[in-house]
Amino acid sequence: MSGTVAVAPPFLAACRREPVERTPVWMLRQAGRYLPEYRALRERHDFLTLMRTPELATEVTLQPLRRFPLDAAILFADILTPIEGWDLGLSFAPGPLLERPIRSAADVARLPRVAAEESVPYLFETVRALAAELPETTPLIGFGGAPFTLFCYLVEGKGSKSFARAKAFLWSEPEAAHRLLDRLADLTIDYLGAQARAGARALMLFDSWAGLLGPEDYARFARPAVAKILAALGDFGVPRIYFPHQGATLLGEVATLPLEVVAVDWRLPLSKVRAILGPGIAVQGNLDPAALFAPAAELERAIDRVLDEAGPGPGHVFNLGHGVEPTTDPDQVARMVERVHRESERSAQRGGSR
Repeated sequence: MSGTVAVAPPFLAACRREPVERTPVWMLRQAGRYLPEYRALRERHDFLTLMRTPELATEVTLQPLRRFPLDAAILFADILTPIEGWDLGLSFAPGPLLERPIRSAADVARLPRVAAEESVPYLFETVRALAAELPETTPLIGFGGAPFTLFCYLVEGKGSKSFARAKAFLWSEPEAAHRLLDRLADLTIDYLGAQARAGARALMLFDSWAGLLGPEDYARFARPAVAKILAALGDFGVPRIYFPHQGATLLGEVATLPLEVVAVDWRLPLSKVRAILGPGIAVQGNLDPAALFAPAAELERAIDRVLDEAGPGPGHVFNLGHGVEPTTDPDQVARMVERVHRESERSAQRGGSR
């Protein structure tokens, strides 16, 4: 193996593009419905109870780590959690619903100033509990939703494939839209910063609906708020991960953001992603979650392709290109984690630097 092996946990080392003995791996939505132990909890508790009860949220976060030798934990929460202090009537049935969505400049102006540690104190209790319980080698990832993604839910009032009402608001009320996106940036800075202070050792920003925008609209509406958040989070000294879902056409803009890691879906090979982002940014991804339904040999070939596309240089965190599907066989997850660790370690021993 070339270079000096980092003494930091493999996940954190890879985020910082330091050499590692093997490629670290974790999964989007790794805690959840594909695990029978999670389903057993859900039979007794609804989603909001699980999320808002620190003991239960801690248990759900830890469940996959008991099954698989994953290299990171991710907080069990929802991306809309920080808006609870805005009293918009958030509920889940099962997707998010808002009784009082944002539909005008006046609605934006009425939003109160709230502190995350006061509006959702349960979340930070969970972070502190996890930070105390997780081993040093398994960092906790805190996360939040990017402003444009939160904007989509706040204006649409519910989930959608196109978020037509939200996109229309960008064009019909551009000044109000920019004010709302900026307010969401401030809210997210406070929310993620509080997670870091409570013990999160990396912070991830999910832009689940970034792919609804073309590069020019992304640069105009979404990117400024993301840049504001990531710049502010630099003060905490933890890796910053940004996931612009379905954002292959946006990577040129993303490459200029102040961050350590860009997570990508499966729609672009990692070799092309690296070519766009440049050598100074680590990548996370990007196995198609559907590959976990393939026969063992085909799954292993798909895993190897991702590792090969990532290349021999440092700075790759293996992950799915989106969340693990609820009907996934946990044995397939175990096979994936074992394969990533084994094959990347063999590559490192042959002289390649991971």
